[in-house]
Amino acid sequence: MFNLLRMDLRRLFKTRSFYIILGVTAGLILMVVLLTAVVSDPETLDYVDVHGGEIDDIDLRMSEEIRNMTQLDLAYEVLGGGFLLVIAGIGVTLFVSGDFTSGFVKNICCAQPRRVHYVLSKALAAGVYSAVITLLGTLLILLAPYLYGMRPVPNTALEILRYLFWMWLPHWAFSLMGLALVLLTRSATLGIILSLVAGGGLTAVMAGTLGKLLGWPPLEQYFLSTVVKGVYVPQSGIAQPGVILACAAAWAVIYGAGSLLAMEKRDI
Repeated sequence: MFNLLRMDLRRLFKTRSFYIILGVTAGLILMVVLLTAVVSDPETLDYVDVHGGEIDDIDLRMSEEIRNMTQLDLAYEVLGGGFLLVIAGIGVTLFVSGDFTSGFVKNICCAQPRRVHYVLSKALAAGVYSAVITLLGTLLILLAPYLYGMRPVPNTALEILRYLFWMWLPHWAFSLMGLALVLLTRSATLGIILSLVAGGGLTAVMAGTLGKLLGWPPLEQYFLSTVVKGVYVPQSGIAQPGVILACAAAWAVIYGAGSLLAMEKRDI
């Protein structure tokens, strides 16, 4: 299996789509941080006010709050909405679907008949993929503000490392959804659609609405998009590490079992 994993990682880092996704991720985060810097700049607000724009007390308070944010407060605002979940889900979906669109999966399964090894290799590669995405997103959030003249309050190295770890786990678990859907459908379409929908939190909202109508407990709090929002809560730090770990592990087991079942039950 380790030979299979080495091959997957080698292919991953040579795949053009991997670097395209990294570039898109970096570009979007830089744009968001730039807009945040513009909104928080007092000189910009004065300029808009002088030239006829409407600047009220709410705008001024928001600008001041942004200037007083810590580095992880800013990360919470930018990444807590599930942007990196979407990127990780789509990236793994495209990576795994490449085996089927090219027909390469036939060669792999011929050389490695035990399909559990194929699933484990892809799951570990998804962990590396999601780690790179999480690390890139966090580093850009920490460094990009200084490019635009912002000076967020620094967090300690330990706080940042803890944030990275607890962000990585749910992103890894979420990326396994793409693996399961590709193995089930042999197509990237459903994985991309559900990455957009679930990563953005729509499925959690729907589950919460349905739960209220039916009198169910708040199941939406266990969705990975909700978990990511709670990884860092301003003024509180890391929120409930046990919940994050349990939810990430539970979804990883669900998606992993689904992947293995889909791989075993269908012919290649």
